[in-house]
Amino acid sequence: MAVYKRNYTAYTGAVTPVWTRVLVLARYAFEEAWSSKITVGLFIFCLLPCIISLLVIYLVDNPIARALIGGRGPQTLAIDANFFLKVQQTQSWLALDMASWIAPRLITFDLADNALPILLSHPISRFGYVFGKFIALFGSLSLITWIPCLLLFVDQAYSSSQPWAMSNLQIAMGLLAGSAIWIAFLSILGLAMSSWVRWRVVATGAIFAAVFVPAGVGAIVSAVLRTKWGLLLNVPVMMSNLWQRLLGAPASINERLSVPTLAIAGMLSLACLVCLAMLNKRIRAREVVRG
Repeated sequence: MAVYKRNYTAYTGAVTPVWTRVLVLARYAFEEAWSSKITVGLFIFCLLPCIISLLVIYLVDNPIARALIGGRGPQTLAIDANFFLKVQQTQSWLALDMASWIAPRLITFDLADNALPILLSHPISRFGYVFGKFIALFGSLSLITWIPCLLLFVDQAYSSSQPWAMSNLQIAMGLLAGSAIWIAFLSILGLAMSSWVRWRVVATGAIFAAVFVPAGVGAIVSAVLRTKWGLLLNVPVMMSNLWQRLLGAPASINERLSVPTLAIAGMLSLACLVCLAMLNKRIRAREVVRG
């Protein structure tokens, strides 16, 4: 039959639910993120501190191992909120390295290949596109932050000779909440920075700059004006304050470097809103080229 004799009609079959379309983008984004051997190598490197922490927990909770290293008791190496705070800080800053490598792979390639008009021509919104990428990045960073941290908590609860888990439940909740806040911030920041740069290497540098350049500015402002409010631009200081309070660990920094929790939450929210505005401006179904 000739083509012009065919009668074309609209598709009347089953339609994929809207919420599952985002998961398709997330699946392909996850595959793209982990298709590089560098990602796998970086992931293994990021888990090394957790392996060392696991060994420390074993030494503390095993009397024979403790005797072999000359320890007199659990007080020699205490597994408490301060221990898990150090673990969380280490894994969280390693997550920054991971995000700076993965995030540009999720957005920059689409921009460089002019793939956004094709992707957004499908039945998926700009929000769905960004949310699918966010899920992939958030899930990747979870593998080196709250998941191994909670596994260490479970191992300590199982290995301890004394009832430990219920009396230290705040540590587990703090690990989960603190890591979730941090990797959500990193995911939004990474996607926003990557959406404005077409070159992956430059996007990686932009993510680091977005974290550490304001920190230097905040330190200068605090020193010149003799106020602690400039530290609201210092992400490392803000997050250290937040993690310490969520885990209930003793304060390890100078009191004058301490900023209110409400102010930290407000600054992080403002930063996320700015990043979302950048994404809204950049992620478009069409591109205007001025000659």
